Amino acid sequence: MCYIAEGKIGACDRYGNVGGRILRCDPLTVLDRTIAEGGEIRPFLKADWDGRIVGGEDMFVTAIGSGTTYPDYKPAPFIVSREVEGADFVTVVTEAIFSYCGAKVKIDTDRHLGHESAAVRYQGEAVGHMMTAEYGSQMMSLGGVAHLTGASKPEGRATCEALLRLLNREAVELVVDDGATVIVQSGAAPIVDGHREERMRVGCGSATIGMFASQWRGLVDEVVVVDDHITGVVSEHQAGKVLGWEDTGIRIRGRRSTPGRYFQVAQPGLGWGGTDITDPLTILAPFETRKGARPGLTLLMVSTTGEQYGYYMLDEALVPQPAPLPEALRPSVELIAENCEPALCTVMFMGGAGGSLRSGVTKNPVRLTRSVQGQRTRVSVAGIPAYVWPGGGITIMADVKDMPENAFGYVPTPAIVAPLEFTVSRAEYRALGGHDEAVRSVADVLESGGEYGADVRAVAPKGPR
Repeated sequence: MCYIAEGKIGACDRYGNVGGRILRCDPLTVLDRTIAEGGEIRPFLKADWDGRIVGGEDMFVTAIGSGTTYPDYKPAPFIVSREVEGADFVTVVTEAIFSYCGAKVKIDTDRHLGHESAAVRYQGEAVGHMMTAEYGSQMMSLGGVAHLTGASKPEGRATCEALLRLLNREAVELVVDDGATVIVQSGAAPIVDGHREERMRVGCGSATIGMFASQWRGLVDEVVVVDDHITGVVSEHQAGKVLGWEDTGIRIRGRRSTPGRYFQVAQPGLGWGGTDITDPLTILAPFETRKGARPGLTLLMVSTTGEQYGYYMLDEALVPQPAPLPEALRPSVELIAENCEPALCTVMFMGGAGGSLRSGVTKNPVRLTRSVQGQRTRVSVAGIPAYVWPGGGITIMADVKDMPENAFGYVPTPAIVAPLEFTVSRAEYRALGGHDEAVRSVADVLESGGEYGADVRAVAPKGPR
């Protein structure tokens, strides 16, 4: 029911009026293993065909460019028969319109981006919130129906634009309330307040001590690994005790958990180990002589990424004084950095495939849900296998990193359009009450196209399918 003037493209940027006919602007996309293996590319049966049967495991028809089932009374745009290892399979492809969708974003950094549940904004509009932090990463939940359609029009539009750009692997600047500004892009390092992250932490302060205590033994009297979660002190830590580490009289400002492990030594921030400190000595209370402190005692303080470190020696008043890092200790600091993995952003598309979408697959929609939950039907997004959440409905997650470019679209609802594929054995498809009369071969799809044109592009799969 959209009106598009001739020669123009619709508001969705997906359909256009070509000679009085509405056509899909983007071609149907297939993943071609022949391209991935560097073999000769077939011309899709339109010229100089070598006579081979097109289909099977070497080619997978994605939903990118396929069109939708809307208004959902009809079969999916393409229901494709494929032979896989001698068995007949059907792949049902459709560009699904998702209001109930969003992105879960994992940002590898110890730097404090914002407090849990703080609003995340794009162009000034709230588009999501901070989630619980994970090991070495900060997490965001973006989108969802409440932001897309349950708030103001500007908020809905901003949410849709932010999601679309993130899902299509573009860089997006997000601002956390009372927190940081971070540039997020799938597969790229996050940029936090203008600082590009290089690595995620090797572990918390306690874990770092457990891993490297033996390499510090005999080279330094005390080691403190500064961390926003658990700051570790080697002389008190069980690893140090097992190695026979002597007491040093060190005292840490923070809440002691178990020996050698301290919580809340500082506030979260962009400094050492994800804290707000730039001078690590601020977390130390005066040393105690009766517990081993003495002039000349040496101290190494290091962050959980090895990016920040300092070497100190107690003076006559038992006050730590900066000193050059001994060359014997440098390899241990470098080893911490070496064991830190590269900091990256991961963008996971998450959506609920329900409602009338399922009727494009089967005449009895609940059977599709049960087949998916029973793992008899596999769900993929742009050819990338999706994780299906247990429980009712078809709630899925998929990593956008290896998807073909511009896999996602939108409609002005606002809602996200995601390429969704259901792959199922032909026998199971018939048992589902599927639209068996609409099944076509891969060769027919490539030759004849569909309702919205016959343009096809082939790309090599980047990841597993």
